[in-house]
Amino acid sequence: MTLVRADTAGLIFDCDGTLVDSLPLYREGWMAALEDAIRQAVPPEWFHGHGGMSEHMVLDIVEARLGQRVDRDGIITQARESMLRKLHVLREITVVADIARAYHGRLPMAVASNGSRQIVSACLRHLGLERLFDVIITIDDVTNPKPAPDMFLLAAGRLDLSPASCLVFEDSREGMLAATRAGMTHVDVNTLLP
Repeated sequence: MTLVRADTAGLIFDCDGTLVDSLPLYREGWMAALEDAIRQAVPPEWFHGHGGMSEHMVLDIVEARLGQRVDRDGIITQARESMLRKLHVLREITVVADIARAYHGRLPMAVASNGSRQIVSACLRHLGLERLFDVIITIDDVTNPKPAPDMFLLAAGRLDLSPASCLVFEDSREGMLAATRAGMTHVDVNTLLP
């Protein structure tokens, strides 16, 4: 199976759940931070299916479920700190990281993630993947997160490529929708996992 067609000019990868297996670490940090903030147990299912969402999108859902506002900055800070403390157990998603390695130096490549620059850079650096990419776009670079196309369009622009010539590797509904809205083809990396 050839994933990258001959007319593909550049590759754009999501980070969390695509290049790195960070979603369990995020969930753990988010649950602890939220429980500290609201002083009650949080069901794990609150976080199922939200892996591709930005931090504020997740907090929108949490506030709707609680029927009250929460300390967003405090929760985000605590969850990020938890993630950074656990980088030693972070693993790459090898089947996808190997694609990036195979095309390093052959095609321009970017990361486009709904995660923060602080976390995305730390994860990629820790696993030795950061050097593979020409451009890294995070939630800190755009006004509208995925499923808006902004992040992918910015990545293509910085790579000096037309959106239609880019191939996106994604694991989430939000990311795949964003790629489609950007006029890019995408690979659902869930279909590549054993």
